[in-house]
Amino acid sequence: MIKIGMTTFHEHGSLLGKSKLTLEEYASYFPVVELDTCFYGIKSAKTSQNWVDRTPSTFQFILKVYKGMTKHSSWEEYYESEEEMFLAYQEFLEPLKASKKLAFILFQFPASFSCTKENVVYLKKIRQYYPRERIAVEFRNSSWYDEKMKASMLNFMKQAEFSLVIVDQPQVALHSVPFDTSITNPDFVFARLHGRNKGNWLDNSEDWRKKRNLYCYSKQELTELGNAFTQLSAVDNYVIFNNNSAQDAAPNGMLLKELLGLEYQGLNPEQTSLF
Repeated sequence: MIKIGMTTFHEHGSLLGKSKLTLEEYASYFPVVELDTCFYGIKSAKTSQNWVDRTPSTFQFILKVYKGMTKHSSWEEYYESEEEMFLAYQEFLEPLKASKKLAFILFQFPASFSCTKENVVYLKKIRQYYPRERIAVEFRNSSWYDEKMKASMLNFMKQAEFSLVIVDQPQVALHSVPFDTSITNPDFVFARLHGRNKGNWLDNSEDWRKKRNLYCYSKQELTELGNAFTQLSAVDNYVIFNNNSAQDAAPNGMLLKELLGLEYQGLNPEQTSLF
């Protein structure tokens, strides 16, 4: 079954006609959520335990890793070693792993992370740090999909048991990757839908969050995406909407759920708003 979810839980208040949702309310609509809580700083296990306590037994979390782990920034200011950083994140994951609520972790690399020997060595090191974790990898640099590199890249991803993220995003030179449904880990597939707002994809202004993912998928576009997702043959299939600059993610997610005829068991009871 395809599990549909959103990035964050609180931004989707439109589902109940309010400004923000609680995690409990979100879990009455979707079976999975992607969170970047640790991207700017690794939290303690108390945070992840709190999530465990507030969600149904079948609910799952996709967690983006700390930015120092994806070379968005350096780790030296906060950790004595690279290994210490990876261990700190591992401790954060423990409550989710113990409760079987961790779907997998996401390494979303920046556009500066190109297909080089040095970066391939770093990917190998990640698997050495986390030999048993389910790991999804998203690239933002098109060099990984170059004709001369793609076959070797896919083979490497399969050998490392990384799931290459299926990305739907605006197509901008060097800073985008193609929509590619290659399966590199048969256990799980992960698709992230960022919208198709080409004009604002590279926006780095102070209010970039209001622009970069400003896009609403049409019914036709969701039908085409849904058809592609139903062809995936992994054991677990996840689709996350990240097009929420104007509150479009949740309505798009609900529409895709309807188009695919999906019904999820084990969600929280649906809550209603008086106003």
